[in-house]
Amino acid sequence: MDGAMMATSAAARVSMLLAQPHHPPPSVVVATTSTNSSSNTTMVTTRRRKAPRFVSVVRCSAEAEALRSQQPQSRRRFHVGVDADAEAVPRSVPVRVAYELQQAGHRYLDVRTEGEFSAGHPDGAVNIPYMHRTGSGMTKNTHFLEQVSRIFGKDDEIIVGCQSGKRSLMAATELCSAGFTAVTDIVGGFSSWRENELPVIQ
Repeated sequence: MDGAMMATSAAARVSMLLAQPHHPPPSVVVATTSTNSSSNTTMVTTRRRKAPRFVSVVRCSAEAEALRSQQPQSRRRFHVGVDADAEAVPRSVPVRVAYELQQAGHRYLDVRTEGEFSAGHPDGAVNIPYMHRTGSGMTKNTHFLEQVSRIFGKDDEIIVGCQSGKRSLMAATELCSAGFTAVTDIVGGFSSWRENELPVIQ
């Protein structure tokens, strides 16, 4: 076989290799030709290398984004590209913002003691103590989550207040950790509520 026939045969093999599968294979065939000038022959050599995986990466990213977009809005409120622990931290707002939220339909959960609540509380507030006063001080209400769950749903919009803001933040954080999805802590508590001359029932 002379040099011209060898070259034609080599070109045909290259064309055949390039025409193979329509779907990306796990490896790519790379063909090269070399000519030996002394013998006037052309050699075709092939080697395989891994195909790039860019298409898979893009597809996975698109699928992940699609899954995220299918989550209910209420479950995405605290998702801001952070880890799961951050979801258990409620947002906190000043009393005037809390009052506006209450006017818009949020329910007020007052976590003060029964004695504090009876001495005055915001209109429409529901009292479930986060702590009880005892002879030695304050003790945690071990039935707090159970009592809240009897009155509020997991997706109810709740604003949580106490006397100064400390107990309400602890209570709101516990509620978030328990799966309540729309909890807001009131900064400054009932003391700040009174100072701002917001509606109070004695």
